[in-house]
Amino acid sequence: MFESANLRHHVPKPAYKREVSALREALLEAQFELAAQRRFAVLILIAGVEGAGKGETVNLLNEWMDPRRIHTRAFFQPTDEERGRPDHWRFWRALPPKGDIGIFFGAWHTVPMVRRALGEIDDAAFGQAIGDIRRLETMLCDEGVLLLKYWLHLSKKQQKQRLRELEKNPATRWRVTEHEWEFHRRYDDFVTVSEPFLRETSTGPAPWIVVPGADPRFRALTVGRHLLAALRERLDQKPPKRLPDRTPPLPAPSDRVTVISALELDQAMTREVYERELETWQGRLAVAVRDERFKSMSVVAVFEGNDGAGKGGAIRRVTGALDARRYQTVSIAAPSEEERAQPYLWRFWRHLPGRGGLVIFDRSWYGRVLVERVEGFCSEADWMRAYGEINDFENAMVRHGTVVVKFWLAISKAEQLRRFKLREKVAFKRFKITDEDWRNRDKWGVYETAVCDMVDRTSTAAAPWTLIEANNKLFARIKVLRTLCGAIETALEQQGGSKRCKAKA
Repeated sequence: MFESANLRHHVPKPAYKREVSALREALLEAQFELAAQRRFAVLILIAGVEGAGKGETVNLLNEWMDPRRIHTRAFFQPTDEERGRPDHWRFWRALPPKGDIGIFFGAWHTVPMVRRALGEIDDAAFGQAIGDIRRLETMLCDEGVLLLKYWLHLSKKQQKQRLRELEKNPATRWRVTEHEWEFHRRYDDFVTVSEPFLRETSTGPAPWIVVPGADPRFRALTVGRHLLAALRERLDQKPPKRLPDRTPPLPAPSDRVTVISALELDQAMTREVYERELETWQGRLAVAVRDERFKSMSVVAVFEGNDGAGKGGAIRRVTGALDARRYQTVSIAAPSEEERAQPYLWRFWRHLPGRGGLVIFDRSWYGRVLVERVEGFCSEADWMRAYGEINDFENAMVRHGTVVVKFWLAISKAEQLRRFKLREKVAFKRFKITDEDWRNRDKWGVYETAVCDMVDRTSTAAAPWTLIEANNKLFARIKVLRTLCGAIETALEQQGGSKRCKAKA
């Protein structure tokens, strides 16, 4: 992939000066149009070999355009806060909103490439990182992000010459350290890794653009021209109408037996048994999250269910066992303007806990395959691809050491009606019932189909669904506590150390 980049390219200074003024003007005009339309975000990745002009290119783009609408981020070794979350967390947090431009200097490609070149990871781990990156970039493109990836390249001879020139100049000497020379000595190792990496992560929606970096003027014009062409192509396109659904329908069971219909929703539990069980399981949960080993892990608990199924009550029984400084509850409603300007998973990535933390999601990313699917807020293609995107998201958490526990609280349609009417009668419960809750009852069967598809396609070994028979609230709350506590205790046991934590009698 580097044959053309290794050639000697040169742009004379007069020719450069003649073109650059018009190029800058056109880039500014496109940037202002991007901000006015706010239809999509632009994300520019700057990568390449040491000394190829990556820093100069980033500075030039900020100089040529309005830096107030450009979010430039340079990613180095992860901080302690970043190491406490999955690898891509820091990149998700930095994504530009629609209408703006983001420039990532050293993005998700850097660490796996460096680690493979240095022999710190094997081919299998490197292959997994490549797969993760391809899926991440595919999702961003599917969500409308204009993803532009520039690889600035030098031959080994050109790199050596460039580093020597920088060293000779007192104004740039500081930029050449032993780090840069060490990379030069291992040039062949890095090229051996980078060439297949670029080939495997160069896709139709997001190809790598290899830019010869030896001549600064040639490099600047190459990046500037391509950026302008990409912006103009997207800006000049009319917003596409929603395409007709062409994905094959998901099959329904011929005998109508589903994971929901097979549940025995009426489970017995007396108040006396409940009080005794509540004390036991809240005690075990309290001990588990105070275990010294818990500091090296985190927990994400997801609560979904029918309207009126008792999610709030179950959550309160969980938090009742916890120190308020150790957990966060995130209630998910319709996305805000800020959230609509980002890919749909953005607002969930930003809330992931660090090590030693526990986050409870009251509703979650499953809205894409439930409410958005049923109400037509997204296309069939969008919610169909979301199953895989959600599984990738949860797998990233689990690989990082996060315990993911997912609950679906199920009640019968008759029990829901009884609870709705009770809420309307009791003054302090009236706020819980809305016109939307009543409208959703009219789509009970459609929602149930969506739930069954969701469970079938996203209940994985790493992050299985736990279905809660919730007609009896007392039984449901205890099953939630018992399941959550069991998942945390199992994770603690797998870490070794002290014996299984148990509540005091």
